[in-house]
Amino acid sequence: MGTVSTEAATFYDEIGGMDTFRRIVDRFYAGVAEDPLLRPMYPEEDLGPARERFTLFLAQYWGGPSTYSDERGHPRLRMRHAPFEVTPAAAQRWLIHFRAALDEAALTPAQDTQFWDYVTHAAQFMINTPAG
Repeated sequence: MGTVSTEAATFYDEIGGMDTFRRIVDRFYAGVAEDPLLRPMYPEEDLGPARERFTLFLAQYWGGPSTYSDERGHPRLRMRHAPFEVTPAAAQRWLIHFRAALDEAALTPAQDTQFWDYVTHAAQFMINTPAG
């Protein structure tokens, strides 16, 4: 007789683990790379390191490995973004690229809603400069 696992799957596991998070973030950064408002907020010429940090952050947030915190400590998102003028317009552009990434991820409607609710809240939370 086999044993039945009583451990609940995390959202990270439900949506396909690291491969799914990498696909979402890769698609997101493809949009950012071409965005004249957002691209200047990424001082590194190569977006690869930012892409990796974001992948690890999202994976950890949703129940995946703790690599992000192991390597970088507490996320401190507002502090890390403080040097950049995150305006309402920038938050909207960020969401446009994230929406495109989620649309390509082929999540279930419930998973999509859960992820989208989180990122829309996060985008609003990161605004640190009022509209000019």
